[in-house]
Amino acid sequence: MATDELPAAAAAAAAPVAGEESPGFSFSIWPPTQRTRDAVVKRLVDTLGGDTILCKRYGAVPAADAEPAARAIEAEAFDAAAVSGVVADSVEEGIEALQLYSKEVSRRLLDFVKSRSAAAKAAPPSEEAPATSEGEAVEPQHAA
Repeated sequence: MATDELPAAAAAAAAPVAGEESPGFSFSIWPPTQRTRDAVVKRLVDTLGGDTILCKRYGAVPAADAEPAARAIEAEAFDAAAVSGVVADSVEEGIEALQLYSKEVSRRLLDFVKSRSAAAKAAPPSEEAPATSEGEAVEPQHAA
């Protein structure tokens, strides 16, 4: 077969016959692939530790804490969407499940940063470096 015949042969093989679906192509929006789920986790890590509105308002999460938190948020959101009873037999149902997953990720992310911020505010200040009213650390004074 000549190289100029390859595109035509590939197009003919890929084109379905009228009224038939292509047997080699399947499209499913739900459940998301592992690659997609990993991308969600990466984006959550970036959001938790980056220069974002959430970090400015609630405080940035250290990288060591952001990765496990992001994985937990994503897994919980996935499980919540999976057990919601939405069966993705069609693209529309898959979109519905994906929207629920996205909302769960957002809700859980916000709950996490709010609870972390509240816990940090409730924690007593360290005895080693008490804070001033302006929030600056003061060196402890030792009696001589």
